[in-house]
Amino acid sequence: MNLSKFFVDRPNFAAVISILIFLAGVLAIPKLPISEYPEVVPPSVVVRAQFPGANPKVIAETVATPLEEQINGVENMLYMSSQAASDGVLTLTVTFKLGTDPDLAARLVQNRVNEALPRLPEVTRQLGVSTVKSSLDLTMVVRLISPSDRYDNLYLRNYALLNVKDELSKIPGIGQIKLYGSGNYAMRVWLNPQEIAERNMTPDEVVAAIRKQNIQVAAGVVGGPPYKDNVEIQLPVNVQGRLADLDQFENIIVKREGGVVTYLRDVARVEMGASEYALRALLDNQQALALVIF
Repeated sequence: MNLSKFFVDRPNFAAVISILIFLAGVLAIPKLPISEYPEVVPPSVVVRAQFPGANPKVIAETVATPLEEQINGVENMLYMSSQAASDGVLTLTVTFKLGTDPDLAARLVQNRVNEALPRLPEVTRQLGVSTVKSSLDLTMVVRLISPSDRYDNLYLRNYALLNVKDELSKIPGIGQIKLYGSGNYAMRVWLNPQEIAERNMTPDEVVAAIRKQNIQVAAGVVGGPPYKDNVEIQLPVNVQGRLADLDQFENIIVKREGGVVTYLRDVARVEMGASEYALRALLDNQQALALVIF
């Protein structure tokens, strides 16, 4: 019996079968591995490190080289490229073969970065080396401005960091967001070379004094274990941790010698400013903050 003739002679039965097949297909759509567009761009992982104050040559020799030596040859890697900028930032991009899982690629690169950390400068390790999966090409640039010039770029930068960047990062497909136009709030210490030399000091001594006196410590608990039987209560101890304002930084003691105390304000100018000044952004020749979205 001809199968097509069977359904032609029974149109109602054929219609019911068609509806059932259609419904089964609709229910199966969420489970099917359907892709709207094929993968045409190889996945990439971006490694970002900082060495403030260093020129591109120093960054390439002390930061880029150790990272490249460790990352080179990671599984499914096609090639990598690095760029050392004058603002002390190294951007190293590792490109992988088509079809490589971006999450797996990021983990592989992160493992290699961890192996290179002991060879990096101390300041770079303290600031941290980030590893994110991101495309090489930017999607768009969003700019924040203050039309009445009420707020400067430093304020706009930190407003974007606290209120805008995280919200944009939640959007599906966003790899990373870079901020250009100013730096984060930072306590800037400008050393006076003449005052430093007169006191037979070096910049490293000043840096060590700041780190020693600007720390967060755990003070512990009064009456905590091992305690005696007559202790009835325990009291946590709250102590001042990191320094918070300009006066506290100016009063850091950097040297004691022969009864003479040298404070940080004696050998340096301290101010609240931006963490970096190397880059700026403009919109119609007006100061702005640029959020570059990848």
